[in-house]
Order: sequence, then structure tokens, then C-alpha cells
Amino acid sequence: MKTKLLIEIAITMLRARLKQTLVAALGVTFGITMFIALLSFMNGLNELLDGLVLNRTPHVRLYNEIEPNKNQAVYLSEDYKHNYNFISSIKAGNSRQAIYNSNRIVKNLEQDPRVLGISRKVATQVFFNDGAVDIAGFMNGIEVAQEIRFYKFSDYVTDGNPMDIKNLSNSIILGKPLAHKLLANLGDVIQITTVEGERFPLKVVGFYESGLADFDKTQSFAAITTVQKILGESDSYVTDIQVKLLDLKQAPAVAKEYASIFETNAEDIQTANAQFETGTRIRNIISYAVGITLLIVAGFGIYNILNMMIYEKMDTIAILKATGFAGSDVKRIFIFISLSIGFFGCLVGLICGNGLTRIINHIPFHPTAIPTIKTFPVSYNPLFYVIAIFFSFLTTYFAGWFPAQKASKVDPVIIIRGK
Repeated sequence: MKTKLLIEIAITMLRARLKQTLVAALGVTFGITMFIALLSFMNGLNELLDGLVLNRTPHVRLYNEIEPNKNQAVYLSEDYKHNYNFISSIKAGNSRQAIYNSNRIVKNLEQDPRVLGISRKVATQVFFNDGAVDIAGFMNGIEVAQEIRFYKFSDYVTDGNPMDIKNLSNSIILGKPLAHKLLANLGDVIQITTVEGERFPLKVVGFYESGLADFDKTQSFAAITTVQKILGESDSYVTDIQVKLLDLKQAPAVAKEYASIFETNAEDIQTANAQFETGTRIRNIISYAVGITLLIVAGFGIYNILNMMIYEKMDTIAILKATGFAGSDVKRIFIFISLSIGFFGCLVGLICGNGLTRIINHIPFHPTAIPTIKTFPVSYNPLFYVIAIFFSFLTTYFAGWFPAQKASKVDPVIIIRGK
């Protein structure tokens, strides 16, 4: 009965200052709305930007690096072992980019329970013949099915069917800017020249557009068997083995392990894309900071309104305490008022925030670099709504707690004597 009475008193006070109550609730609503919309949009943008690289990056990449031999003869000599030796014109220790025993490595990786999938790749430099001009570029021999499954290759093929490079012999997919340079259309036959001087005709069956213009100006894709044939190599000739793990976080440790076991170079996704992770983290921090600041500002609005209400309701508070209400009862009344404002403001804010997010998601957005994007990217992560509710009640509770503490200490004798 007492709790019900306290709630009735709190509702009466809210109605007595209805305009101020609505202003305070609107402050919370605006804060929640912008918090949801801002986080949804920023995280959608982060997922888009990270996906441009991370979707095409293996968790672990095995390859052979052409580099000078670190075990020079002078270091093996006892006479110069502890000296500083300066050696010029050091030649590479190996002249082969292909991975040795690639078939054995692939079989071992397939038995590793941590591995989700494996794809082989042959990357080589070629020249695209445009009349008398040779345009330098790269040809990537890929296993199409694995690339589509693990790296969303089909999402970046804007024209043509990506499976055609596997099903049609001597076919190629060109980066769209590269195709513009060559004036090549679907179905055209282009000529390429290898670094050894061998020339091959290839049929254009698709265009590729990743969103990274400089990358697309030089890249082309063909079936791995096609590139192996062009290079005159066997089916065991592989320059890269791309590994997709079940757990991305294991990539650095797994890369070191593979480098030691298979005696190849190994690069993990965190090392290859450290700058993207840093950018994502900074953007997330800014988004959360701005959103939480909006909620704190709304909390100060509630605090000011409740303070003014206390000064105006001193008589009422004095009468309540004189008729037997304890200070804790008065405190509960004002905290209930604050939380009520926070609850209704939060509820409307969540609805408005979701609506604003959906509006943003339907705004046309056609970046030339990312043809697969048609509208602004947003993320509908439920965690944003949970965080918004938590901070809404947290800020409104403390916004009401301090004025409630002041109201609970009002001395009714002083107030009534003053009147």
C-alpha cells in the first residue's frame, strides 16, 4: 500500500510539471535516438571498410619470400664471428617463389582441426598487350569455388559469372579499370605476355571491382590450372597457400607454428591488416564517446528539472514528512520520477533510433569504387540497444539520486516556520 501511495504521489508531481517532464523525456529520447543511429551507421561503415580487405585476406598465408640468405659464409668463420661484417651486393638465397612440397603441406593442413578451409593460389607478373604498348600487371590463378566460399570472390565480380574461368578454358577476369585501359569487353580475346616472353590469348569472361582502384588497375584472375599451363608448370606449382581458420584470434600463433613446421614464410591476418584494426578501434571509440556524451547531457537536463521541482515543492515535501513520511520515502518518490522520465524517454528513443537507422539504410549510396553497395551501410546489432538501455537508466538514476538526496534531508519544521 505504501509503495502504491508513493507512486501516486510521484505521478501527481509529474503531471503538475508536465511540460518540463516532457522536455526532460525528449532530451533522453534524442540522446538514445542519436546513440542508436550513430553506432549503427559507424559500425556498418566499419564492417564495409574492413570487409574490403578482410574478406579477401586469408587468416594465414604461406609463401616463399625472395630474400638474401642470412647465413653468410663470413658469419660461419670463427675468425670473424664476433666482428661487425659489412657485405655488399648480397644475392637472394633462393630463386623460386613456389612453395616446395605444396601437395604434402595441403594434406597436412586438411587434417588440422583448427582449419576451416584451404585454397591454393599462383600469382605471377604478366604484361597485357595493348597494341604496341605492354601494360604491366598481375595474374592470380585461383581455386574459384574456395575463393567464392571463403573470400566472397563473387561479390566483387560485377559482370560475368566467376565460375566461367573454371568451366571455360583459357579465360580471364579483368579488373574493371584494367579492362578500360585495354578497351576490352566481355567475350573479347586479349593477349598476355609472360616475363619469359611467351604470349597467350585469353578470353574475357568477367570484370572485377574490389573498391581499391589502384589494386584493380593491375589485377586479373584465372583458374589456377590456366596459370600453371601458361607458366609451363605442373599442378603442384603453387606460390601461395591460403588458410581460413575456425578462430581468427588464433592466426598469429598458428602462423608461427606453420612457418616452423613447413619451413616457409607465414603471415597472419592481424599483421597484414594492422592499420585497419587500428582505424576500426578509433572509430568505435569516437562513436561510443559521442553517444554516451549525449546521454549524460540528457541526464543533466533531468537533474536541473528535478532540482527546480524540489524548490517549488518544498511545502509539499514538508507536509509529507510532517505527516509521517520518512526521508527514504521522499527519496524514492524523486528517484521514481527520474526513472519514469528515463524509461519513457528511452522507450521512444529506441523506436525512433531504429526508425532513423532504417531510413539511413534506405538512402541511395552508389560509390563508384564499390559497385556492390546500393545504400548506406548500417549494423543492426542488438548490443547497441542493450548499451543504450543500460546507460539511459544509469544516467537518469544518478540524475534523480542527487536531488532526491537533497529532498530527503528537508526539515519540515524550518519550512513550515518560514511560511
